[in-house]
Amino acid sequence: MKKGQTIILLLVFMTITVTLTTATVIMSIINSVGNTKLQQGVSAYTVAESGIENALLRVLRDPNYTGETLPVGPTGTATIQVSNGVIISTGKVGNFVKRIQVTFTLDKKLTISSWKQIE
Repeated sequence: MKKGQTIILLLVFMTITVTLTTATVIMSIINSVGNTKLQQGVSAYTVAESGIENALLRVLRDPNYTGETLPVGPTGTATIQVSNGVIISTGKVGNFVKRIQVTFTLDKKLTISSWKQIE
């Protein structure tokens, strides 16, 4: 092998190494951002559930309860609306919003007929 060929071969291997390292770093960053977004979405759903559970307790204590905005944890808020046997709780964490709707009846006891996530 001549001296010039060794330098060219070294440059090719360095280029491949830098490309693979860059791709690995980019994939790690993408995975980290994706996991953060997934966690915020799960947290928003949990905040919405907290709002529903709070509303159910409030309705049991006061059948005329119509809702409120409730801080949940360090960064979440649940906005609760109660009307005609339907509770809608909107959980928000950062830019993520999840909504849950619960249908209930209250005749001496509270009966939940549906519990679902809505858009």
